[in-house]
Amino acid sequence: MDPKKALKNIQAGKPEPVYLCYGPEKYRRRAFIQALSDSLIEPEQREFAVSKFDLSETSLDSVLEDAETLPFMVPRKLIIASNALFFTGAKERTKIEQPIDKLLDYLKSPVDYTVIVFTVDADKLDERKKIVKLLKDRDAALPFLSLNPEELQTWVYKQAQNLGFSFSNEALEQIILYTGGDLQALSAEIEKISLYVGESGVASCEVVDQLVARSTEQNVFILIEDIVQLRLERAFVILEDLFMQREEPIKILMLIARQFRIIWQVKELVRQGYSHAQIASQIGLHPFAVKIAEGQAKKYDNAKLGQIIAQLADLDFQMKSGRIDKVLGLELFLLKLAA
Repeated sequence: MDPKKALKNIQAGKPEPVYLCYGPEKYRRRAFIQALSDSLIEPEQREFAVSKFDLSETSLDSVLEDAETLPFMVPRKLIIASNALFFTGAKERTKIEQPIDKLLDYLKSPVDYTVIVFTVDADKLDERKKIVKLLKDRDAALPFLSLNPEELQTWVYKQAQNLGFSFSNEALEQIILYTGGDLQALSAEIEKISLYVGESGVASCEVVDQLVARSTEQNVFILIEDIVQLRLERAFVILEDLFMQREEPIKILMLIARQFRIIWQVKELVRQGYSHAQIASQIGLHPFAVKIAEGQAKKYDNAKLGQIIAQLADLDFQMKSGRIDKVLGLELFLLKLAA
């Protein structure tokens, strides 16, 4: 079931006794659980009404025992059990045995005063398992998957609209690029920008540049995009900023090499007919990053990408063996790449 539909049922007073929230998008998942809590539990009752378990450390027995225990001083309870890997095909690293049969028995006659929410950071569930089939049949298995690039742009637009300002088209793309499409980071940066531009303000690229914090990995991602698009002056400003932050040139080189390997993988998987979402799942990227990498891949053929990756490996050897100055080596490589 779609999480929005599930939330409507909850707000209408028709919650399921058990929910399974899965997928990599933690921000939307947390928002759903918060909305569920707001609908079921009064704020002053949460200390007694909400329990949390980590199933990598705790047995399912403890969760079910808590679920069946009568609430103390509150009319109903909410139990949140994270790391529920037994719903997936992943191999569990813990030695704790999880009695899934007991959960199946519980679902035959669940108590009406407890709602259990299981969470797991996985794109897919193991649909061969009885418990997964049962929860899917009950519309209680809720996917929280990464937004595709179009959905992400709509999400950013609406967040800004709710705060009373807007982005220019270029700035909207830019803030997504700078945050890598991470909703938690986007939410924080959008709120910061709203305070800066004020009511009915418009956030420009300059505002995004000035206010949005970027990690080293994200700076390298942007640097490669600037080189590919022949924005050399800006690329070298980013490189200089990284040096001023005392980032190790070999680390920067490693991240550049990683990005070109990603470009090569995306190019090959697109050629094989994979969608952005499938590629993102296969190589562990956000769909927006896949979209950018696909655009970058169009600038190079496979032979050129192989040549670039070989040059990066050679430069890594020269830098580590002291045959070339690290800063100079990086600058020369980027100039050669742009040429």
